[in-house]
Amino acid sequence: MNAHLRTRGCRSERGLAMVEFAICIPGLLLLMLATAEIGRVLFQYNTLMKAVRDGARYAATNAAVGTTRVVNITPAVRDDTRNLVVTGNRLGTGAPLLPGLSVDNVTVTDVGNGFVRVAATYTYAPVVGATLPTFGLGAPIDLTLTLPASVLMRAL
Repeated sequence: MNAHLRTRGCRSERGLAMVEFAICIPGLLLLMLATAEIGRVLFQYNTLMKAVRDGARYAATNAAVGTTRVVNITPAVRDDTRNLVVTGNRLGTGAPLLPGLSVDNVTVTDVGNGFVRVAATYTYAPVVGATLPTFGLGAPIDLTLTLPASVLMRAL
């Protein structure tokens, strides 16, 4: 009789693991997706910062007039710097380093006293889409992020 009760107890718990798994899987999938998106944001921000830093280095090197700490950002230097930030080369050939990044997102300015600033903004959109629907409970939630990057360097 004791064996019969043990068998009946195991039989009544059959499928319980499947129910627990079904309850937990949405949370686990959301956690995995959020972790992947955070990693993707950090990767794209790092790429943007490196590109802006390279552009600032190029502008600081080519915009200086002798050793007078006078900065002259010519249109050619400005265009080359913007192309360098967007595509990774001065000619602007090839695909952008980040999808959707264009030369319109990049500014090159003389901030005075021998310094040059290169800044860029990039709009990050998650893999799941730019908006999260609320299914009629309000306006869709915007998931895009604006990633700003700016580097200030002294002209050499």
